[in-house]
Amino acid sequence: MSQTEIPANGRASGLSRWRIAGFALPAAPIAAMGLPIVVYLPPFYAGEMGLGLALVGAIFMITRFWDVFTDPVLGVMSDRVKTRWGRRRHWIVISVPIMLVSVYMLFMPTAPVSGSYLLWWMVIAYIGWTLLTISHMSWGAELTPDYNERSTIQGFREVALIAGMIFVLLVPVFIEAMQPENVAAARVASMGWYVLILLPITVLIAVWAVPERKVPDPTHVPWREALRILIKNRPLLRLLIADLLGGVSGGIVTALFLFLAADVLKLQFASLLILVYLTAGCIFVPIMVRLSHMWGKHRTLAYSSLFSAVTVPLIFLIEPGDLWFAIAVWICLGVNMGAGPFLFRSIMADVADHDHVEGGNQRTGLFYSLLTMTNKIGAALAIGFTYPALELIGFVPGIENTASAELGLKLVYVLPPAAIGLLVAWVMWNFPIDEDQQSKNRRILQERQSMAEGAGGNAGASVAPIGGAN
Repeated sequence: MSQTEIPANGRASGLSRWRIAGFALPAAPIAAMGLPIVVYLPPFYAGEMGLGLALVGAIFMITRFWDVFTDPVLGVMSDRVKTRWGRRRHWIVISVPIMLVSVYMLFMPTAPVSGSYLLWWMVIAYIGWTLLTISHMSWGAELTPDYNERSTIQGFREVALIAGMIFVLLVPVFIEAMQPENVAAARVASMGWYVLILLPITVLIAVWAVPERKVPDPTHVPWREALRILIKNRPLLRLLIADLLGGVSGGIVTALFLFLAADVLKLQFASLLILVYLTAGCIFVPIMVRLSHMWGKHRTLAYSSLFSAVTVPLIFLIEPGDLWFAIAVWICLGVNMGAGPFLFRSIMADVADHDHVEGGNQRTGLFYSLLTMTNKIGAALAIGFTYPALELIGFVPGIENTASAELGLKLVYVLPPAAIGLLVAWVMWNFPIDEDQQSKNRRILQERQSMAEGAGGNAGASVAPIGGAN
């Protein structure tokens, strides 16, 4: 396979749409693992494995906070350690065996299990997942410095993420139709096998077919100076705050979804409702990419957050058993689900460039590690406090609860995400890095690159595909 040249100006047109799709493929198993971990594994270990809501909630919160340490460490490693194939792809390959072993142990446990068993394998799983996710997102950010094309690439990745979630949810639908003796265990195991099969295949395609674009090597900056630059980076802080809030909101709705759908709304096809939600998000991604080209990323993100704040309270209007109205509501919720994640990642690429201009160092991996870290902290706070809150209001999964307990769950599910939608819109409305600012940053970096090349460097060259000719 011949090397694909990515022009020095970094335009994503240097890669065909097929190669961009190949790059995006590993996002499918990433999502196929991530969704069950937050939606299906907590109830499975709390109920089927007998660990209880409070213990499971605490374990999941602890493991998420573990990433507060591992995310920046792995992000810095991803930035600094290079091979002949670049800075990102070898880390993606290394993450695969870590993921495979931990997925097998988490999704196919042999009862009885202890809290320490769940804690250990969740920690290992998050190490592999973090290494894979940070390296993959950083790789995508570095494929182009162009403001709008970054949204296009992240849009491809988001479609792959959502498609991975859709297909992994189809698996338990078929499992439930087969009526196995232990539905919950069979459903979780089937999701695990989906990841075990898909992950190595998609990673092989991506690292073999898609080259990395050569970027300048990071220079050594004393840690005190690096920390000072990070703290003074107001666009970074604003984006991380918005992402943290989004993580709390997303963590609440995913952690409580099955309880709301099955125990409060009395819907028999909860998995179908998730599929509708994800399909809507997948459909809205191309629309949101186009809108971000028109309005700018930050304004599109603000509008989608406002839309979410308005539509989430519609859940109060759903009568028990009314599947069709529930479907309509979750289609509306899919708008923000499709817009927020990929816009955050696309904006972070611009923030990393701004930091490169201001601080003279390229730290994409570190910046994406901070982005994943804040989202995980938000999800950890959500599951760590919502599960104990359910116990406080007297809600018990799988039984007929009192009207006050059901109302309490609805309030926990609706009010915080609605308020967060308004806060995210306020934080991002006047975000300082728009297309004009990114163009200025891009010109500065190109001038520095041209000077380096004139001095004998090769910062504009691309890195060969694994298996490709040099």
